[in-house]
Amino acid sequence: MREVRHRDWFGDEVRDGTYGYDLEGLLAVEPVVPPAGFEELWRGWYAAACEVSPDPVLTPIGRQGAHEVFVVEHTVADGLRLRGWLAMPVGAPARFGMVHGHGYGGRDAPDWSRVPDDAAVIFPIARGQGVFNAGLGAPTPEDGHVLFGIDSVERYALGRCAVDLWHAASALLDVVGPLPLYLVGESFGGGIGALALPWDDRFVGATLVVPSFGQYDLRLRLPCEGSGERVRHHVAEHPEAREVLRFFDASTAAGFVHVPVRVEAALWDGHVPPPGQFAVANALEDLELSVLPAGHTEYPGLEAVLEESYAATRAHAVRSVALAVDGSTIER
Repeated sequence: MREVRHRDWFGDEVRDGTYGYDLEGLLAVEPVVPPAGFEELWRGWYAAACEVSPDPVLTPIGRQGAHEVFVVEHTVADGLRLRGWLAMPVGAPARFGMVHGHGYGGRDAPDWSRVPDDAAVIFPIARGQGVFNAGLGAPTPEDGHVLFGIDSVERYALGRCAVDLWHAASALLDVVGPLPLYLVGESFGGGIGALALPWDDRFVGATLVVPSFGQYDLRLRLPCEGSGERVRHHVAEHPEAREVLRFFDASTAAGFVHVPVRVEAALWDGHVPPPGQFAVANALEDLELSVLPAGHTEYPGLEAVLEESYAATRAHAVRSVALAVDGSTIER
């Protein structure tokens, strides 16, 4: 594809973050078909994860808004103890639980923007990332997290991070009891969330924001400013890694999801190319699609877009839980 550069309100001279796609073209991007053994592999990993006791340990750190907040440490499949935050509503039992992922690099604090006041929530931090788990179980992003184990389907970091979301869910439920769960993930967390979501029937819905790791057939041909560029160069030098990545394509996994999912996908994004984001959305059975002007950048009107997106996620979570619990129809 010809490289296009332009100047506009996304900044100075930059690569064209549309990659030549308009909305019609993005809505036509096909997900990648699953390789042989894809479903069996992921279901086997989930079954194994269910055998692991999370053994959560909570350290209280005080109240934040409508929630009492704790640092949580819990066990994952290979014996690691990962840390994040867990929070419970103040003054009333939680109506449902939320597993809230993060972007590449981890997080330094909880983000309440998409969390309803009556939800219990765990903010897991991926192995190797963030304020708590940097270098634990995987290198940091700066040191090659996205390439760690890429020579092996069983060891690849993206798969291990997706499995860790199930362990985070188990830790939350161990604390708050058997509640329906809702998943939130953005960028890295959106792609990892898409990989984890289909196999865990404790989840009744999800929001995936500018999800990464979708449509590697295209992704590996599109230069970008995100972690995908490291992967693209690696596969060019080690083409056998393409066969490993077939088991970690978020667009492939999305085709196995049967719960309501809200996707926020961007028309312009220099970090996660839009065709990959839309491939994830296009694979979903029960989709609420929000088309964003751009992702991974600032632009005029961003604050209003974010506030609308936050409210829409909270509403979608409530509707998804209601549908799962009593069969209420999700309003479109």
